[in-house]
Amino acid sequence: MSEAISPLAVPFPAMPSIAGVTPRIARAGYKDWGRCDLTYVELAEGTAVAGVFTQNVCCSSEVELGREQVKAGRARALVVNAGNSNAFTGYRGREAVEQIMAQVSRQLGCAPGEVFVSSTGVIGVPLPKDKAQAGVAAVLQSPPCSWEDAARTIGTTDTFPKGAVAQAVVDGRTVTLAAIIKGSGMIAPDMATMLGYIFTDAAVTPGFLQELLSAANRKSFSCITVDSDTSTSDTVLAFATGKAGNAPLASFDSPGADAFAAALGDVCMQLAHLVVRDGEGAQKFIAIEVTGAVSDDSARAIGLAVANSPLVKTAIAGEDANWGRVVMAVGKAGEPADRDKLAIRFADKWVAQAGLAADSYDEAPVAAHLKGREISIGVDIGLGEGRATVWTCDLTHGYISINADYRS
Repeated sequence: MSEAISPLAVPFPAMPSIAGVTPRIARAGYKDWGRCDLTYVELAEGTAVAGVFTQNVCCSSEVELGREQVKAGRARALVVNAGNSNAFTGYRGREAVEQIMAQVSRQLGCAPGEVFVSSTGVIGVPLPKDKAQAGVAAVLQSPPCSWEDAARTIGTTDTFPKGAVAQAVVDGRTVTLAAIIKGSGMIAPDMATMLGYIFTDAAVTPGFLQELLSAANRKSFSCITVDSDTSTSDTVLAFATGKAGNAPLASFDSPGADAFAAALGDVCMQLAHLVVRDGEGAQKFIAIEVTGAVSDDSARAIGLAVANSPLVKTAIAGEDANWGRVVMAVGKAGEPADRDKLAIRFADKWVAQAGLAADSYDEAPVAAHLKGREISIGVDIGLGEGRATVWTCDLTHGYISINADYRS
């Protein structure tokens, strides 16, 4: 992880252990760094799994295999490699993943398909099989670690470890969700945009867990962006061990299903915001609320057009109340909009209404708002009931510095 911690960082939360889940870490040495870079999580027999993956067509073998594995709905282990994405590496990359799956499955006595593998880091360099094999052998003998240690180990350019926790009452029992995530750059919502892992002791059928995760993703991970670039490795997996002893959740008719869905949505939202707060070079956390669009999907597309605009993001970085750039971004989104019905606000101050600068516009309070760390932008399209909120960060020279030196 970077030595310079993001000014938007939040402390790692107190996270309890989850029955049926045992995390461990080790050093495989994928990069020349003095830190652990291989995370292993052992899961109880019968653990249900669901996942969402990048839509990038140049995805890694880990993603291709993961998409197929989740269809079976069961998992016994997770392995995460940091420092090498193993993407765009052809048959050699796939062989490395299959080697890890086979090595762990022999240890656990399970099918290779129940072992999920993720990798993150530099694209185009095959994951070294010898280091992977030695790293897995070491981690299988390592003592259990804390969630914070696991969160640090899966990171690359992250500046702080990221975790989230939530609870819900299901079938008269309290179930817990604990989650970790990594992500800082190459973040854009084309499903989910990072490596994230959610663990719960609740009993949930694989099909319903997939339904809930996909729904939570649409309102969280798929509503954030740092730089508009969608990674080749993005993966979010949810694992449910069933150790809480509740009657398995199979649909929204199951007792406690609504409460569990809300807790899962809360955890996903926490994780998504943490990724934006650690955006490469970020100094400001920006929420963009779009209302009055013709549909929720249209509102989301408009919000992302604003959030991905380098001109908007650099204006925020410079604390410049240049709302004309927001107008530009709305207009280029390719969604229904009417210039003469458009209204824009910063915080609670309307700067433009009915296609003109607001009569009451006073730049002083807006400029004061832009000097803070938490920035709010509102866009009302004036055409319908569609609404969405997306989150992003500003674009600073720090982003350039990090990515210009990424491979060195």
